[in-house]
Amino acid sequence: MSLTSALNIAQSALFNTSRQTSIVSRNISEASNPDYARRAASLVSTNSGAQIGDIRRATDEVLFRQNLAAQSSWNGQSFLSRGLDRLQINVNGIDNASSPATALSKLREALQTYAATPSNRTLAENAVEAARQMVLSLNSGTAAIQSFRTDIDQEISASVDDLNRLLAEFETVNTQIVSGTRTGRDVSDMLDRRDALLKQISAYLPVSTITRANNDMVLTTTGGVTLFETVPRPVSFTANNAYAAGTLGNAVYVDGVPLSPGAGGGNTTASGSLAANLQLRDEIAVQMQRQLDEIARGLVSVFAESDPSGMLSDAAGLFTWPGGPALPADGILVDGLAGRISVNPAMDSRAGGDPELLRDGGANGTAYLHNTTGAASYSGLLNSFVERLETPQLFDPATGLGSSQSLFSFSVETIGWLEGLRQQSASGMAAKEALASHTATALANTTGVNIDEEMALLLELEHSYQASARLMSVIDEMLANLMEVAR
Repeated sequence: MSLTSALNIAQSALFNTSRQTSIVSRNISEASNPDYARRAASLVSTNSGAQIGDIRRATDEVLFRQNLAAQSSWNGQSFLSRGLDRLQINVNGIDNASSPATALSKLREALQTYAATPSNRTLAENAVEAARQMVLSLNSGTAAIQSFRTDIDQEISASVDDLNRLLAEFETVNTQIVSGTRTGRDVSDMLDRRDALLKQISAYLPVSTITRANNDMVLTTTGGVTLFETVPRPVSFTANNAYAAGTLGNAVYVDGVPLSPGAGGGNTTASGSLAANLQLRDEIAVQMQRQLDEIARGLVSVFAESDPSGMLSDAAGLFTWPGGPALPADGILVDGLAGRISVNPAMDSRAGGDPELLRDGGANGTAYLHNTTGAASYSGLLNSFVERLETPQLFDPATGLGSSQSLFSFSVETIGWLEGLRQQSASGMAAKEALASHTATALANTTGVNIDEEMALLLELEHSYQASARLMSVIDEMLANLMEVAR
């Protein structure tokens, strides 16, 4: 080997070592960046020793896709869980203190106390006050549910705007990757950025990826709707400014195709926040509203006044509604009734009424009077109301609860229904979080940076650099001696 060849080899080794050291140093500095994939230089043999052929970026497409799916599923479950917690607090309160079931229990206690001492007008006032609190629970629960749906709409709208922004940025990065791949440039940083964007996009809805020539990527939803192909497809949504019971929410459209909401109850099938929010807005919140409406309808029926002679139809008593004094049909849902139920003014002292009509009857006229003698100890009607709270009646199957049970049992079941969803959600979130964590760890082990390995490699490169530098020094001495002989 000539001195010239040896010098070229030594120079090449120094250059390669310097380049590799730079790559390893970059790996170490990015070790805590979850969106960074490890880089490694590949060496190819040449006549002058070796040179760096290209920079290889650690990848595992299968693990990456699994991690995207797991993260999307976990995100959807997290949004559903937080939404259920909000509904529980906003509608039922802490420890269900403001729930209709709690208010109904207090109303029953007030009636029983009044029935024990029917001559006490203060107890009559207390019973009517308990009825006011019952109405307040239903009215405020309805307002909370519809406000929740309005808030969810705003969240969906903000998510759609952010999703369209991410897709526009994805287009820019994807175009740079395709161009760089064609010209042979190192596109590792842009590939990292594209993967980071995919993670952010999958937080909103699940995506499937197809990689074409020149690293060009196509995105579709798991339902097969194209999300990105050369250019992003539009994601659109129109929010409602306000909601009322029975109001239908607008769909989210991906390239003109409506996005399906999550299903499966508390352990949702929703992947991404959009499907979870649609499930909260259009299914869970709507179901809760139906349950409140049926409690309200049941109250009107239970406390209805009857004609002792049996000649007249029953009429709204302690509780009335916009359709009163007629009663709503048994077992048939009336949308929004919980927000419109009220205490009958004829029994409400605040409205100039007489609370003792609750004991005697006659809010709808003397034909409905039961205590015809005006006896102060009369308690028959009050006791009948307490009994009717425990008497089975029909409920609309749309509530998702039993179709025949007592009003009191039905109100308690509404709490159990929501708590059941929350329990399912917590269980589902634990499992999905574990899967997301497992796939993220597996992906990091494959494509991430291991500090110990990089430091060991850096030490090897340092030794290699020292050897190359020593070789250069020896060649320099030999060339100096050769020049000296030539003189």
